[in-house]
Amino acid sequence: QVQLVESGGGSVQAGGSLRLSCAASGYTYKMGWFRQAPGKEREGVAAITSAGFTSYADSVKGRFTISKDNGKNTLYLQMNSLKPEDTAMYYCAADPRRGNWYGGLTEREYLYWGQGTQVTVSS
Repeated sequence: QVQLVESGGGSVQAGGSLRLSCAASGYTYKMGWFRQAPGKEREGVAAITSAGFTSYADSVKGRFTISKDNGKNTLYLQMNSLKPEDTAMYYCAADPRRGNWYGGLTEREYLYWGQGTQVTVSS
């Protein structure tokens, strides 16, 4: 069992930046960030493997950067040029399996989930 603890959410004006963190308690091969806005389904935002391969949703490409500090076993999401439509609960996800990779942005690829951290972007 891997425990995931997110932090770094908050409120920011459009155009601003936030950095989310996710501390993992055990081994993970791939990790990702998902988000869910009120009334919408949860969607994949960005993912990264231990080999450093990354993937992004089209809506955040060029604005968000996913990274991982393997020594600290911590995942990050640097979010720049934030827009009101980025407002959502952001969830960290992790999985120890080397297989089961479908691009990293679907829920079925992950076994473990954090509790979420709220990001609110005002116009």
